[in-house]
Amino acid sequence: MQLILKENVQGLGYKDDVVNVKNGYGRNYLIPTGKAVIASKMALKALEEELKQRAHKLAKIKADAEALAEKLRGVKPIVIATKVSQSGTVYGSVNALHISEALKEQGFDVDRKIIVLKDAKEVGNFVATVRLHKEVAVEIPFSVVAENAEELEAAKAEEAAAVEEAPVAEPVAEEAPAAEEEVAE
Repeated sequence: MQLILKENVQGLGYKDDVVNVKNGYGRNYLIPTGKAVIASKMALKALEEELKQRAHKLAKIKADAEALAEKLRGVKPIVIATKVSQSGTVYGSVNALHISEALKEQGFDVDRKIIVLKDAKEVGNFVATVRLHKEVAVEIPFSVVAENAEELEAAKAEEAAAVEEAPVAEPVAEEAPAAEEEVAE
């Protein structure tokens, strides 16, 4: 089924794209929710005419997206502190909402829906992609650190000290020569 998208649909396409989808997806979800219309000859001609009229507006939207992308490339490194277990695993995960809030603190109002990332479930460095336009995307590096890093380090140091102080028991050797003598007799 060929459809014209009326709004951005993540994983499918952007507004005014002509896409092919399975009949059930189009008939049961995209068309009833108003996200798409059937791509008939009349609808395609209307879309073509509308795109001609909006060409300069689309160029301005793309230019604005590129300008914002340049500003986002110069953003300070994002560090997200979260609760972490002793093994370094994050309780829950760091997702697009956390990145959006961190960017908002730096003065960038970025919707969480345009941020794409694999949820960070461990401490470390990751990359989030901000899709500002269908042709403009920015990669934002971020770090996930332990909220209670000092406590974790202290706990690890205590464990290491406890292991070093523990007396090592030597195995007791039985009298092997006496057993050999009995067998020899």
